[in-house]
Amino acid sequence: MLRIVGSFLLILLLAYLGLGVLLYLKQRSFIYFPQANNLATPENSLILPVNAAHLHLITSIGQRPQAIIYFGGNAEDVSLSLPAFEIAYPTHDLYLVNYRSYGNSSGKPTETALFADALAVFDHVQQQGYKKIIVIGRSLGSGVACYLASQRSVDELNLVTPFDSLLAIAQQHYPVYPLSWLLKDKYESWRYAPKINAPTTLLIAAQDEIIPNSHSKALFAHFPKGQARYLILDNTQHNTISQHPDYYASLIRLANTIKQP
Repeated sequence: MLRIVGSFLLILLLAYLGLGVLLYLKQRSFIYFPQANNLATPENSLILPVNAAHLHLITSIGQRPQAIIYFGGNAEDVSLSLPAFEIAYPTHDLYLVNYRSYGNSSGKPTETALFADALAVFDHVQQQGYKKIIVIGRSLGSGVACYLASQRSVDELNLVTPFDSLLAIAQQHYPVYPLSWLLKDKYESWRYAPKINAPTTLLIAAQDEIIPNSHSKALFAHFPKGQARYLILDNTQHNTISQHPDYYASLIRLANTIKQP
């Protein structure tokens, strides 16, 4: 009997260790899902050289007075958002960022690389002389946008389905593993929120099945008092929030027009 119990425990241990090794070695393949661009053209594409790589930005540039920089989700083809953005924001030039290996961007995506690339994109856009630069980050992109806004003077920050940290969400899925040691890309937005000076809106999907509302509200709690506000869009999920009729209006709405919950 003891031998059977011992064998069973050994099998459990080997399974635990095996899955742990798999998660560690393949972790970035569970975070990043590079997408091709279905609506990319030579006219709407900008290639921006960055450290050891180049970024492919989907753009709409017409010497407009304001600009929007958009960081999408981890499995998003940002080119598909261009038509709706052009309609919603006719007074803004648009810069939709393909992460490394997304679209025609080169390199491999990592937290360190994406953060550095975000700074490079912002610096390029800022050099164009816009009166106002708005940064929008969705899902994974909210983590990139938070870091950027903590390092640069962003005029307005809008976070769609944001999280406090990727580590916290991953730990919920794999509670038996010490992910604080194992996870390479933690995207701890809560660390950057206190350093953000831009008026910030958090746009939350009421029925978000990927990022629970508790993680969005946890991030909100780390902003300086009065710095951020959040808006919950009813009857929306993580991937359907952009279909809500108020989605685009909410993104560009000035922070002081959204009531404190």
